[in-house]
Amino acid sequence: MTDNNAIIRAEGLTKIFRDFWHRPKVRAVDALSFEVRPGEVFGLLGPNGSGKSTTLKMILGLLHPSHGQLSVLGRSPRDVKTKERVGYLPEESYLYQYLTGEETLDFYGRLFDLGSGERRERIEQLLRMIGLEHARNRVVAEFSKGMARRIGLAQALVNDPDLVILDEPTSGLDPLGCRQVKDLIVTLARRGKTILLSSHLLADVEDVCDRIAILYNGRIQAMGPIKDLLEEKSRLQLTIPELPPDAMKRVLTVIREAIGQDPEVDHPRRNLEHYFLEVVEKARRGSADSSGVGPSEGVARYLSHE
Repeated sequence: MTDNNAIIRAEGLTKIFRDFWHRPKVRAVDALSFEVRPGEVFGLLGPNGSGKSTTLKMILGLLHPSHGQLSVLGRSPRDVKTKERVGYLPEESYLYQYLTGEETLDFYGRLFDLGSGERRERIEQLLRMIGLEHARNRVVAEFSKGMARRIGLAQALVNDPDLVILDEPTSGLDPLGCRQVKDLIVTLARRGKTILLSSHLLADVEDVCDRIAILYNGRIQAMGPIKDLLEEKSRLQLTIPELPPDAMKRVLTVIREAIGQDPEVDHPRRNLEHYFLEVVEKARRGSADSSGVGPSEGVARYLSHE
């Protein structure tokens, strides 16, 4: 079904790289058709060489399609008006090493022609949001990879974009940083932003994406809502409080008679990420001081359109 309000619409999108004599060499993207809807988190997945990066570059207007149609925010991805409304975090954060964190965000704010007052206000909010307010005057060359990744994420949001394209957004982050970034992605989507996410960390994708498309050899092999793709409709999972031995025996007897075999019985396990965050938060509450990245303070106010 075609969505007339789609943020990204690709129809038969194809990219062929040619050699010196203009002969077809590699068909990197082969007749992709998909839509990304307003306010959703869409995951673009696939192994190395599947066509993800080429697709992202075409959406960003950095490559021109060989065939097919592609629109971003209702316009050509090469249109300047389109680029004004897009935020992009590349797989590697290419930052000017001699600038401080604050100067980096100011630089990108100037690229979008933001006034000085508006730039200062947004920079303050972004530094608090990513937990680097205390490191605002440190040069980027001194940042860890995780800190540089946070600054990269902030620069992708400095223009208050309608479409945010994130390539491996949690790369280089510790579990605490990963959780904060995932929470931020979900919150931005709830506030009307549209997120296009590419990642090899499938657990992160599963946590935040509404729909995904899996690419292989430049073609979409599977696409749809996460829940529909992963749900095993032929099996059921039942979680109950721990029962006395006699009661448990009776329950298992009934189930065994109904299905003709012994059911799998085990205690549910907490997610390791959640357990890790509980331990760190407990340690943080008991510590008066900490080093590295500070706690984040929610989402920058200017990013809210509620």
